[in-house]
Amino acid sequence: MSAFSSSSSSSTVLNLADDPLRPPRLPPATLLMPDSADNDQAASFSPTPARERRIVVSHRLPLLAVPDPAASSGLAFSPDRDALALQLRAGLPSEADVLRVGTLPAAVDPAHHADLSRQLYARFRCLPVFLPPDLHQRFYHGFCKHYLWPLLHYLLPLSPSSLGGLPFDRALWLSYLSATKLFAERLIELLNPDEDFVWIHDYHLLALPTFLRRRSPRVKLGFFLHSPFPSSEIFRSIPVRDELLRALLNCDLVGFHTFDYARHFLSSCSRLLGLDYQSKRGYIGIEYYGRTVTIKILPVGIDLGQLESVLSSSETIAKIQELKDRYKDKILLLGVDDMDLFKGIGLKFLAMEQMLEEHPELRGRAILVQIANPARSQGRDVQEVQGEAQAITRRINERFGKPGYEPVVLINRRMPTHEKAAFYALAECCVVNPVRDGMNLVPYKYTVSRQRSAALEGAVKKSMIVVSEFIGCSPSLSGAIRVNPWNVDAVAEAMFLAITMPEIEKQLRHEKHYKYVSSHDVAYWARSFDQDLQRACKDHFLRRCWGIGFGMSFRVVALGPNFRKLSVEHIVSAYQSMTSRLILLDYDGTMMPQTSIDKKPSDEVIAILNELCSDPKNVVFVVSGRGKDELSKWFAPCEKLGISAEHGYFTRWNKDSPWESFTLAIDFDWKKIAEPVMQLYTEATDGSYIEFKDTGLVWHHQYADPDFSCCQAKELLDHLENVLANEPVVVKRGQHIVEVKPQGISKGVVVGNLLQTMSSTGKRPDFVLCIGDDQSDEDMFESIVSSANNVLLPTSDEVFACTVGKKPSKARYYLDDTVEVIKMLQGLAHVSTQPDKNAYLGVSFEDSL
Repeated sequence: MSAFSSSSSSSTVLNLADDPLRPPRLPPATLLMPDSADNDQAASFSPTPARERRIVVSHRLPLLAVPDPAASSGLAFSPDRDALALQLRAGLPSEADVLRVGTLPAAVDPAHHADLSRQLYARFRCLPVFLPPDLHQRFYHGFCKHYLWPLLHYLLPLSPSSLGGLPFDRALWLSYLSATKLFAERLIELLNPDEDFVWIHDYHLLALPTFLRRRSPRVKLGFFLHSPFPSSEIFRSIPVRDELLRALLNCDLVGFHTFDYARHFLSSCSRLLGLDYQSKRGYIGIEYYGRTVTIKILPVGIDLGQLESVLSSSETIAKIQELKDRYKDKILLLGVDDMDLFKGIGLKFLAMEQMLEEHPELRGRAILVQIANPARSQGRDVQEVQGEAQAITRRINERFGKPGYEPVVLINRRMPTHEKAAFYALAECCVVNPVRDGMNLVPYKYTVSRQRSAALEGAVKKSMIVVSEFIGCSPSLSGAIRVNPWNVDAVAEAMFLAITMPEIEKQLRHEKHYKYVSSHDVAYWARSFDQDLQRACKDHFLRRCWGIGFGMSFRVVALGPNFRKLSVEHIVSAYQSMTSRLILLDYDGTMMPQTSIDKKPSDEVIAILNELCSDPKNVVFVVSGRGKDELSKWFAPCEKLGISAEHGYFTRWNKDSPWESFTLAIDFDWKKIAEPVMQLYTEATDGSYIEFKDTGLVWHHQYADPDFSCCQAKELLDHLENVLANEPVVVKRGQHIVEVKPQGISKGVVVGNLLQTMSSTGKRPDFVLCIGDDQSDEDMFESIVSSANNVLLPTSDEVFACTVGKKPSKARYYLDDTVEVIKMLQGLAHVSTQPDKNAYLGVSFEDSL
């Protein structure tokens, strides 16, 4: 069941049927077979593969393109050995067929799209996504690089002229969705959702999971974010924040480099969507409409084999010797960064200047070589970063340089891999100080290069790393000197400490780093992610799934085989045919929304309850944790309504009957211990308050800061359990509450007492409806679902335990929200006065259930 509104811009993009931007669809699979028989396995686009498949989706395909007049497309393609989408193959099952989907590194004439698709699929198992140039410009250089990327790196677009970041532009957002839709359509052409595992990479495709999940509710979907995930205070500034969060929640597994990034994501889900997470047996999971979205934390590694192959090549060895001659008797410090505003290149140069200022003995000896990779984006911000770096370089070299010596060497060009490896191998110290970066593998490559170079020469293996504390690789480099890149003095001191540290210390730090880097390479990372993705998807076929929601709010509801929505026809049929009915209703969260400020029942609720109570076949009870005085006042108009207050400690059968209290003798002196403890946490937690009951105390934190109050609730629970360990009470944590109540009192006991009383008076119920929404109501469900072992209950066909919301429950049925609960009760009340079941169904449920 899927519903979308054409009035929503996001919805419109999702539902485009005849998109003029859509690339030509591939010919049927039989036409994609190559001429050569030895490539028959690589050419099939069949959606029913013969072997297990992994589909890796990234913005760019791992291909290099060079002009070739002889090729029909004008380009010759080869594998990009430095691309992560290619390197991760080493960690995936050897028997698996790995396919890759993404855009090409160069534009191709549309006339050659179909033919080129066949060639790339046959040769490289790559399926290109063809985005029109203007759409790609808006998608990549517009929304991705100049809005989303700066914001993920903590740069808010405070004004239209803000350096590096554009304000949100809905037209660019729609272009982002249009491009994502083309990725989804291309992927669907080869996807077998029941068998294939799909692994999506990075922020360019944040919205893709929603498109894929809509096409196939059971698709096995993983996502890894290679950029930082900012704090919720930054992320919440995005106008389409909910859409992006829900897109990630449409995955089965979401991966991050560090716990900080994962923590910020979890905090955003909690603060913006009201979703909590749980940690169980080492795995973090978010319950989302019956599905568990697993969160994985593991930094990516490097391709050891590829790097060692480069280091052992004759080109690299020759380049190392050339650099040794050029920088003989010099202390070489190295920086390798993209030329963008987050890499801190200017700050690094200032630190170099400061070090030379404070340590004159290093002048003429210390050299900082900065390799600046070409920027991946376009715009004024890149030009200003380049201009700043060049200006600082000139100033330092004019101030401290002399013939034959330049303290800062800025190499601003695309450098071949072997030349870069030679610099890694020769540098005494690697300085990596971005002000913000997702991962940054430069320190890993530097460590391996130093290890391999020393091994080839038979020299002592040593290295030193100065690393920013604001990048993803920092936590894994326990031997590095961590710095705040904004503190120029501290960076300068760290650089000096690194190059003057005792040799044995350099060796020990190097050994520690190499041990980690060599054991946590890209194959280890890919293998671990793939295994966790399989684990996260193992229950797919044990659940029934369908889609709900509009546009980018689309999500999949997954339910167990025995957990289903309360059937209108079934309950009406059973209700009409029975003569002794027991209806048990929770109040908060069941008949009254949790978010309502005014908790008094509406006139509509009072009228419905009176109608149900007026039927002599019905016994209707409100079973609540609230106090008896409050409930008596609210439900005074319902004279025949039974009320069980404070989880069953007080019970009355109607307005005229007296309150019956729990038969056990209970001592309430424990309140003198619990109340001061709760008061302490109330004073420390803004927005929390204490509810005083005759039999218990409840600490509420619904209106407090979600993260802080959650921590406080855990602490309060532990504190109360300790101080009340010898008291006859139970301390429980519920939805936004911590409650203390006497032992032996629960809603489950209430149900047992009511059933016993009805049976003893000759009115044994033959129909039971029980509706609740939270943990305390699970006791009721547990009491009535085991009808086979309870002679006081009717058969299971006439027992309806129903929870509110789709979540793990002991109930067999659910309704979505309080609105559906009210409509259900309204319908049953209508049946009592209008016996025609069909008329009731048409009137009461046409627009609701």
